[in-house]
Amino acid sequence: MIIGIPKEIKNNESRVGMTPAGVFELRKNNHTVVVQSTAGEGSGFIDKLYEEVGAIIGDSIEEVYAKSDMIVKVKEPIAYEYPLIKPNQVLFTYFHFASSKALTDAMINSHAVCIAYETVEDDDGALPLLTPMSEVAGRMAIQQGAKYLEKPIKGRGVLLGGVPGVPPGKVLVLGAGTVGVQAAKMAAGLGAHVTIMDIDMKRLRYVNDVMPNHVTTEFSSEYNIRKAIQTHDLVVGGVLVKGGKAPKLITRDMLKHMRPGTVIVDVAVDQGGCFETTKATTHEEPIYIIDDILHYCVANMPGAVPYTSTLALTNVTLPYILNLAGGWQKACKNNNTLAKGLNIVHGEIVYDEIADTFV
Repeated sequence: MIIGIPKEIKNNESRVGMTPAGVFELRKNNHTVVVQSTAGEGSGFIDKLYEEVGAIIGDSIEEVYAKSDMIVKVKEPIAYEYPLIKPNQVLFTYFHFASSKALTDAMINSHAVCIAYETVEDDDGALPLLTPMSEVAGRMAIQQGAKYLEKPIKGRGVLLGGVPGVPPGKVLVLGAGTVGVQAAKMAAGLGAHVTIMDIDMKRLRYVNDVMPNHVTTEFSSEYNIRKAIQTHDLVVGGVLVKGGKAPKLITRDMLKHMRPGTVIVDVAVDQGGCFETTKATTHEEPIYIIDDILHYCVANMPGAVPYTSTLALTNVTLPYILNLAGGWQKACKNNNTLAKGLNIVHGEIVYDEIADTFV
């Protein structure tokens, strides 16, 4: 099979769909790999490294799409790429269809085979291809939140870890999944007081067992959220509905109950966001302010640390790419985990949560 690795063209997206090590494995299995020129530079992988392991360097994104049976990317195609996608071509990437009807319609019209990283699901409900980027985003949520709490950026002027004689900042984490646990871990490491909320008591018991004493758990309800946001300095939204839109846990009217300069970071922005006032931002213009509350809603947070993110992503996607390279139908028939990644096939939505979103 011919596998194409185009250069990501979403705003400030420096990750790449595959490392030279991944290309090496595909070439070892007699597959052809076409990598767009400079596709890996943002992640620290120059064209020469790809050439050394047998990749063909394509001059343009048009060439990569035209030559390839399967496209491996990081982010969903954007409008410029829609006409480049061929019928029956396999696209393997993060799609997050529920947050964009335009993207969904474009992929239906393309008659391609769209397999989404974020819905590939193990029998135990784990999302192996979403996990590493959720780990990165959860940790970055605290890193970015701590920065935007600084007064020159209109934050409250709070140091999350505090200093001797001054209490630490308070962080509220909504969701005890991968994002939430990683965010809580980072915040706790800085010395902040952390409250993590979820509706899954099993997850809360897990967090209670593995986190230090200054991380407290609380059942997530509107009443508890309304109470907590009045006293917390940083709020992280890390709620995931597999393939569907995230629930709106903080509404516009709640903002007036927060203290001016509070920072909210919505990691669920790819799924529509879990704050009513969420709108996707970019690394170029990452924040906006509503009712004196700073919103950080960058839709591709791990793109800011592309070297780490690209390595972490290729580690988990490569085994599935090798399977798909032998034929997507056979791969999905023999691997139920991979089959759950099928979202749109030959013009038909085949993932229930996406279909339900656009009913």
